[in-house]
Amino acid sequence: MKKHYWFIMIAYMILQLSGYLGIKLFDLLNIGETNVERFAYWTIFSFALTFLIILFFLRNERHEENRFRGEPASIGASIGWAIIGFFLAIFVQGVAANIEVNIFGVDPGSENTQRIVSIIELFPLVMVVTSIIGPILEEIIFRKILFGVLYTRTNFFIAALISSLIFSLLHGEPQHVLLYGSMGFTFAFLYVKTKRILVPIFAHVSMNTMVVVFQIAFQEDIERMMKQMEQMQVIIGGFLT
Repeated sequence: MKKHYWFIMIAYMILQLSGYLGIKLFDLLNIGETNVERFAYWTIFSFALTFLIILFFLRNERHEENRFRGEPASIGASIGWAIIGFFLAIFVQGVAANIEVNIFGVDPGSENTQRIVSIIELFPLVMVVTSIIGPILEEIIFRKILFGVLYTRTNFFIAALISSLIFSLLHGEPQHVLLYGSMGFTFAFLYVKTKRILVPIFAHVSMNTMVVVFQIAFQEDIERMMKQMEQMQVIIGGFLT
């Protein structure tokens, strides 16, 4: 692995582990009135700073796609695959969610997403992090670096499996490993297909944005549907016992 890739990985890990210290720092500096407010401010600051640091380390990697076999897709084809990738990600996510619920009995919904939505409702600027900066960083870390390095040494399946598993576990919801893992495979496919990291970045950013907007716009309807699904599970469970 290239030396600057290690610096990028370290910067990303520091970002992931900095929440508690960030809240304490902003408390000492009298920034924000509550821990939720300080967490929101720290999230915006730390993600933006890490994004700039990673861009600095990648400043000379304009031709990184050359490590894959073949030439990168044309601009037109890349735009087409970026749009297709958005709908493909939504479709794969839907299939994975249904498998989790109907086969493995995993409760629908994501506590992580609900927590993010509740913070965005209080501090709308956090949406820039969750919908744009966050997905970009994840694609750089998990697809460009982790998947890319593994792919050049193994094959697509092994590289996608390992990078997607780590991608899933770092979301902090192991019960949704299939959901996040399927996303990892989808974005890895788009990366290899076009040999342009901007394609999975576009698909990931678009999907995250749609999910957040949908959650905020239809929050009451979603909560009502979730309660109905829980009631149905109780009823079905009663018949089966």
